[in-house]
This record gives sequence, C-alpha cells and structure tokens, in this order.
Amino acid sequence: MMADKIKGVLDKNNQAISSGWTTVYNIDNLTNEFIGSSDEYLMVGVGLPALSTIDEPPAHQDGFAICRNSTGDGWEQIEDHRGETVYNTATLQSVVVQDIGAIDASLTLLAPATPYDAWNGSEWVTDSAALETAQIDAAVAQKSALISAANLKTQLWQTQLMLGIISDSDKSTLTTWMKYVQAVQAVDTTAAEITWPSVPD
Repeated sequence: MMADKIKGVLDKNNQAISSGWTTVYNIDNLTNEFIGSSDEYLMVGVGLPALSTIDEPPAHQDGFAICRNSTGDGWEQIEDHRGETVYNTATLQSVVVQDIGAIDASLTLLAPATPYDAWNGSEWVTDSAALETAQIDAAVAQKSALISAANLKTQLWQTQLMLGIISDSDKSTLTTWMKYVQAVQAVDTTAAEITWPSVPD
C-alpha cells in the first residue's frame, strides 16, 4: 500500500527530487491504451519508466478504451469494438474487429437476416423476390438430389424386377421406395414451407 511507503516527490519534468514510491499508469506501446498501474520506487534524479505517466486515467466506460491522447498530455476515451463482428454494407461479408477506434462507415454492427439483404443507410432490407427465387432454386435442387439418391438405391432392384428374378422381400422394398419417389416428385417447390417425405428405412 502506498500509504505505508515513503512517497517520492517529482519535479515538473517528472524526475524524482526526493526518493520514494510513485504510482504510475502504464501505456501500451502500440495502442496507447491504459494497461494498468504499478508502484515504482524512484531514486533522486530518476524519471518515470518508459510508457508511463502519473496522470490517473478516468473511469472506464463500456464500449470504450482509455488511451493516451496524440499529444501525450492527457487521456481520452476511444470507441472499442474489438472482438465484435461487423458487416460490410456492400458485400455483406463479416469480419471481427481487431483494432481500437470507431467503425468505418462502410461497416455496421447489425447482421443481415439473409444473403439477399441490401443496406439502405440505416438498416438491412431483404430483397423478397431474390430470396423467393433462391429458395425455389434450392428446393428444386433438393428434389433432384433426393430422387437421384433414391434411383441409385433402387437401381439393382429395378434390374432384377425387369429380369423377373427379384425376391418378394426386395420387391416389397422397391415398392416402398417407388412410393417415396412419387411423394418427392409431388412436392411443390414453390411452397413457402416444405416438409420432405421421410426416407424409407
């Protein structure tokens, strides 16, 4: 505790004119950010350690970093979004903020709801027509993939059926799969919500 120690006395250039302990506030070399305090014993004629000051920083505010100002004679609160995800208003690409400072005007903390959103200057607006087209295209592709998978599964049984050498068990299974394919083919890919038929066991 500083109260139990002999306090040093500094001159206007922050050099000790009386040996003792001094509380210093340390500054990050890259960001000029306040990174903590320490008690330093200064001998007469010794100045403050590098990247430190005796000016006590202000109380921390949420969303801000306490930094030494550009002239080095005071503290300032600078926006701090490090670790937060921001979105490019033109490309919708996301990136995690790494540096202290205000967010660039081309970025926003608001996440787009869909890949078909456009930034109107204050919020994202979804292009409903583009979204609907993309959803239909995806449903058509899904239908095609399910039918292709079913055809691959039943190909051997269909050959055996044509040759008249299929077993009753396999014929029953083939029938189940063909009904599944019919159900998939009947799916309306333009529907807002689609429930795909369950794949046979």
